[in-house]
This record gives sequence, structure tokens and C-alpha cells, in this order.
Amino acid sequence: MPVHTSESSQGGQISRGKGVGLGLALASALTFGGAGPAAKPLIEAGLDPLHVVWLRVAGAALVMLPFAVRHRALVLRRPALLAGFGLLAVAGAQACYFAALSRIPVGVALLIEYLAPALVLGWVRFVQRRPVSRAAALGVVLAAGGLACVVEVWSGLSLDALGLLFALGAACCQVGYFVLADQGSEAGEQAPNPLGVIAYGLLVGAVVLTVVARPWSMDWSVLAGSADMNGTAVPAFALLGWIVLVATVVAYITGVLSVRRLSPQVAGVVACLEAVVATVLAWVLLGEHLSAPQILGGAVVLLGAFIAQSSTPAKGSAEPVATGGAERELSAPGTTA
Repeated sequence: MPVHTSESSQGGQISRGKGVGLGLALASALTFGGAGPAAKPLIEAGLDPLHVVWLRVAGAALVMLPFAVRHRALVLRRPALLAGFGLLAVAGAQACYFAALSRIPVGVALLIEYLAPALVLGWVRFVQRRPVSRAAALGVVLAAGGLACVVEVWSGLSLDALGLLFALGAACCQVGYFVLADQGSEAGEQAPNPLGVIAYGLLVGAVVLTVVARPWSMDWSVLAGSADMNGTAVPAFALLGWIVLVATVVAYITGVLSVRRLSPQVAGVVACLEAVVATVLAWVLLGEHLSAPQILGGAVVLLGAFIAQSSTPAKGSAEPVATGGAERELSAPGTTA
């Protein structure tokens, strides 16, 4: 009887731990999804998309600086990983995403970025030459078909072509993130601390974006004024505070903690809600209405991403794979947004 009670107690703790992990994953998706709707009014108020990205990354890097100091040994242990994470997952993904949402609706930009899990299959199949499961291939087909509806190909790509290219660039940077994450914990080596990798990724991204964005040329007066959010004046500094503290720092931390309590695949599937959250918030706050085919296509894109990620076997499995087994080890996906 005592053994049975102990096992029941342990099972309850595991169940509670998974419940907490699911809550954290949902919180991460919600906070990441709020980045685009908050950033777009700042861009429309006069800030360059690159300047908004620099403010976001530099502000978050400053907040995460204590983690960088605590895990400073990572600089010598994994310099290539930190550099790649900063260049692709932070600077590249966010710069392309913000540039895209300055030209196309927030929801469309994020849905296109969610082609990344499908694009990773190309890397796995043709670069790593590893087999891909049929379910994962089905996910790619669904995602591609859904994207065709999102961009309304039958009307000759009614969306801004440059905006679509920026969104695809964000998706490609996300692929780089997935690949780097898969290399972050090779067999026999100690996995790098996720918070340390995120902190140094933000620092590297801030340095790169400082050179590219040249923040000294920014119109700083915009931050002292207000931005229009579908007819409502909102303090620009409040929007920036939300982007830095909530949509970046809190989003990354909750994402990391959720992955520690859930499998990478489960956390990745829950993170797909980020696109839904961003689309709904853009609809309510910015008045960006998507057509019925775009909504349907977005649902199909997310379904394809869900199938591709949920069909991923555990790392080290001999089964065909869909994506890198540790693709969610470092954080939740909204490295963009």
C-alpha cells in the first residue's frame, strides 16, 4: 500500500508538471504573438522596421545580461552556436519579420514564417540525407497548399511581393534556428544552458543590428509621442515596453521553461498558436481583416506544421524524421515575433 501511494503521488506530480508546462507554452505563444500588432503602429508612426527590431533586441539583451554573465563559459565552449543563433534566430528572423509586417498584414507574415518546419524537411532530406516520414511529407504538402490560399495565388499574388520575400526570409532564418538547435546537444556532450544561449544570442543580434540599423540615425522623438492603433492613440514608449519585456523576454523565458516540462514536439505544436494569436490581435487591434480563403489557408498552414512537428520521433530514433529532434531545445519558436 505505501508503494502504491508513493507511485500515485509521483504520477500526480508528473501530471501537474505537464500542466504547468502546457500553461507556460500557451503563455509563450500568447506573448510572442503580441509582438507584431504592437510593432506595426510604431513603424507606421515613423520608425524604420530595422530600428524597431534594434530597440527590441537591444532592450531584451540588456534585461537578459545577468544570464550572459552567469553563463559566460559558453563563449569559449560554443562560440559558433552563439554566433549563428544571434545572426539567424535573433537578428535575421526578427529583421525580416518586422520588414514583412511593414508591407503585408501581420497574420500573413507570421503564417508564411510558419513554413519553417516544412522547409526544415528539405534540409533533413537533401542536405543531411535522412529519410522523411510520410506524415511529415503530408504536412509539407498541406502547408504549401495553405500558403497558396494565404497569398491568394489565383489573383496574381495580391500581396506586396517584397513583403512576401521578407516573410520567406524570416522562415529561412527560422530554419537556421532549427538546425542550430539540433546541433546544440550532440550525443556525449553537455547541452548548453538555454537561458545562456538566448542571452548571448540577443547580445550578438544587438551588435549586428547596431551596425546594420544605425540607431544613431533614428527619429527618437517618435518614442516620446503616440502611435495610432486603429484609431486609438497609444503611447509609443508603452508599445516598446510591451515588445521588449513581454513579447521578447517573458516570451523566451516561458518558452524555455515549457520545453523543460514538455517534450520539444508538444511545445512546438502549442507554439503554432502564436500565428493564431497574432492574426486575431491584428484583426481586433489594427483592423486587419483577412479574407475567408486566407483564414482557411492559414488554418491549413498550421495543420501542416502540426502534422510535421508531431510526427517527429525522439532524438536518436531510427524512424524517419520530420525535423531535427532538438529543434525546440533552446526556446519556443517565436524567435521572430
